[in-house]
Amino acid sequence: MDEVTQAVENLKKEWSQAVSQLEESIAAIGSCGKTGKGTEEANSLPRLNGSAQDALQLLKSLQFRLDLLAQQLPTFEEVQSGQATLESWDAQYKKLRASLRNANLQAKENIRKAAQEERELLLGGGEQSTIRRRNLQTKAGMTSAAESITESLRRSRQMMVQEVERSASTLATFDESTSVLRKAEGEYQGHRSLLMRTRGLLSTMQRQDVLDRVILTIGFIIFFLAVLYVVSRRIGLLTLQRKLADAIRSGSLSAEDIVAKARHGPAAANAPAAAPPIYDEL
Repeated sequence: MDEVTQAVENLKKEWSQAVSQLEESIAAIGSCGKTGKGTEEANSLPRLNGSAQDALQLLKSLQFRLDLLAQQLPTFEEVQSGQATLESWDAQYKKLRASLRNANLQAKENIRKAAQEERELLLGGGEQSTIRRRNLQTKAGMTSAAESITESLRRSRQMMVQEVERSASTLATFDESTSVLRKAEGEYQGHRSLLMRTRGLLSTMQRQDVLDRVILTIGFIIFFLAVLYVVSRRIGLLTLQRKLADAIRSGSLSAEDIVAKARHGPAAANAPAAAPPIYDEL
C-alpha cells in the first residue's frame, strides 16, 4: 500500500477514536446535574467542556491533515474518495458541535434545578442541613483544586496539539517540496539528454558544412579551369584565323593550299616538292 494511502487510513482510525471520545464527553455534559449534586457537577462542567473542546480541535486537525493528504493520493478515484470523506467529516464535525452546544444548555438547566433543590434543602435547617453544608464546602475546595490542575493540563495539551499540527503542516510542506524537486530533477535529466542530442546534431551539421564548402570549392576550381581551357582554345583559333587571313592577303599562301592542308593534314602540306623531270638531251 502506498504511504499516503496508509496515512489516510490511519487518519480515519484516529477520527473514529476522537469522535467516540467527543460523544462520551457530550453525553457526560448532557447528564450533568441529573444526579442531584448541582454544585459538584457545576464545578466539573468546565473540565468536561475542556475535554470536549480538545476533541473538537483534534477533529479539526485531522480534517486539515486529510485535506493535505487527499491531494497526494496516487489515483484520481482515491482523490475523489478522499474529498468525499473530507466533506462527510465536515458535516459530522458541525453536527457534533451543535450537539455539544445543546448538551451544555441541558447541563446548565439541570444544574440550575439541582442547585435550587440544594438551596431549599440547606435553608430547611436541622442537623442534616449542617452536615450537608460541610460536605459541600469540603468537596467544593477539592473540586476547585482538581479543576485548576485539570485546566493547566488542558492548556498544556492544547499547546502540544498546536505544535503537532504545526509540525504536520511543516512535514507536508517538506513532502510537497521534495516532490517538486524530484519533478525538477526529472525534467533536468530530460533536458540534459535533449541538449546532448542537439550538440551531436550541431557537430554533424558543422562537419557537413565543411564538406559542402570543400565540394563547392573543388567544383568552382574545376569549372574555372574548364572555362580557362575553353577560352584559351578559343583565343588560339582566333589567332590562327588571323594568321591565315594575313597569309592569304600577302599571297604567300593560296586557298588551294589551305584546302589541301585541311584534307590531307599538316604532313601532306609539309611533304617535299616532287623533283622536276629530267630530260635526256641525247
